[in-house]
Amino acid sequence: MKAQYIRAMDAIHAACLSVAGACLVIITIIVPYGVFTRYALNSAASWPEPLAVLLMIVLSFLSAVVCYREHLHIGVGVLPALLAGPAKTALGWFLELCMLVTNLFVLVWGIKLVAATWYQAIAEFPIVSAGMAYLPIPLGGALTALFVVERLLTQEFFAEPEPETVSQISTE
Repeated sequence: MKAQYIRAMDAIHAACLSVAGACLVIITIIVPYGVFTRYALNSAASWPEPLAVLLMIVLSFLSAVVCYREHLHIGVGVLPALLAGPAKTALGWFLELCMLVTNLFVLVWGIKLVAATWYQAIAEFPIVSAGMAYLPIPLGGALTALFVVERLLTQEFFAEPEPETVSQISTE
């Protein structure tokens, strides 16, 4: 059962990574198109900027989900480094339960936000409502909560990120 859950989380992780990557590629294409139409053709297209904003919302929440699963999120490692054994495990459980509560909050209140804004139109995209634009918020909360459950099952609380996911460029 645990192995099946982890395989399902692998598939969700890959889907989130693919969708976030596609959003980034589309944003990279449409923003220069908007600049080109505005300055070269002297006839600004009205849709590239709002579409880029909508895609950025999707990109942000799905990228956060991916970063959480790959241990790339911001974390302070001083306290876990000072602890060992049961104290370190207890800290891991506490932090992950806090993450679970936070993401359930995001899920519940995100659903309320989506419901409250579902019938508000977006001028540039009448077929897309504001509620649809906010769907990545509860989706991100739900997906991160699923990954928190996975981390609680595997108890890999303070794992280091994979070397290929971390930039090797010096920041000093």
